[in-house]
Amino acid sequence: MRDDAGVTWTDSEGAACLTCGRPIDAHNRHVRYRLPDPVLALPGREHTEGSWLSHADANQSVMMMVPTVGTFVRVLLPVRLPGGYTVTFGVWLGVHPDDLQRAFSIWWTLEYVDLRLDGRLANALPAWDLLAAPAEAAVQNPEETPYIVDSSDPGLKKVLATVWPHDEILAGLP
Repeated sequence: MRDDAGVTWTDSEGAACLTCGRPIDAHNRHVRYRLPDPVLALPGREHTEGSWLSHADANQSVMMMVPTVGTFVRVLLPVRLPGGYTVTFGVWLGVHPDDLQRAFSIWWTLEYVDLRLDGRLANALPAWDLLAAPAEAAVQNPEETPYIVDSSDPGLKKVLATVWPHDEILAGLP
């Protein structure tokens, strides 16, 4: 059966996208990176002596500091797909230590809604070579981590502005 939204429904497999054939639930995805790439390269990773995490472990943490590597804040990078779908990458943004301190001081307060951060993307994404691309993040929803909203890097700016073909993005995801 097909509906007006371009979705094919089958009793045995659920809804399938007419554009790419994948299940509809594969389109609105959240892919969360556990660690920044520079931390992942360390033998002790986030357990390197002197490291600090905002929560009990890296999966829950929204901020981290690793000596000699850097300070990081978790941010969201939305990638739009046709049909109103979005793949949202939970990535790390490398920030100045002063910005990490400022973020930490307001993260759980009403001032959080005004948080803006400048930094560099600390995760390589499957479809683009954007590791270390400059990025600006801002809070768009006080219940969520900040979103990357702009960049001076042409590649990252294109990621934010483009509606990407399903196959180009979904095929590279786990």
